[in-house]
Amino acid sequence: MTIKILGLTGSIGMGKSTVGKMFERLDVPVYNVDAEVHKLYLPGGAAVEPISKEFPEAVVDGKVERPILSKLVLGNDEAIKRLEKIVHPLVGLNRSNFISNAEENGHSMIVIDVPLIFETKGEKNFHKIIVVSAPADVQRARVLSRENMSAEKFESILARQVPDAKKRELADYVIDTNCSEDETLVQVQELIETLGKEN
Repeated sequence: MTIKILGLTGSIGMGKSTVGKMFERLDVPVYNVDAEVHKLYLPGGAAVEPISKEFPEAVVDGKVERPILSKLVLGNDEAIKRLEKIVHPLVGLNRSNFISNAEENGHSMIVIDVPLIFETKGEKNFHKIIVVSAPADVQRARVLSRENMSAEKFESILARQVPDAKKRELADYVIDTNCSEDETLVQVQELIETLGKEN
């Protein structure tokens, strides 16, 4: 049996991380792309040396400083492409290992938490796509309550993301987080049961 690869996505502030943790609690392995990139940037991480060659000022004390790297590539398509050439293959390799381990351990499905599935045209990499969603006013309130977040920063992040309504339309399943965590957990449990019955 082939393992089901589920893509988990959603715009900023929709509760994607919370839903990812629920899948883990229910014994579905979750691969978090952002967390893996973070590890690649730490001292000894596989991305540190290649990034130090391309963007020397972004590496400080043996690790990649994300804020410096962001400033260097922001709005510069050529620099973003150079960075992606380094990071994407490393993440891909990591992800393949993760999938193999999950299969060896007898799991029938895994979740890959990717913030930008639709933005990067990555739909073909998944059997099914789950979008985490909430109304715009709830999303805004959640994001603006975060540290170091301003209305301008929120708007600029939103501008780079596929609108929530479009994501819902493109999704195979939608999890609505405009409810209590217990109610969200029930949605996740029901979805796992539904997916388990599908071939």
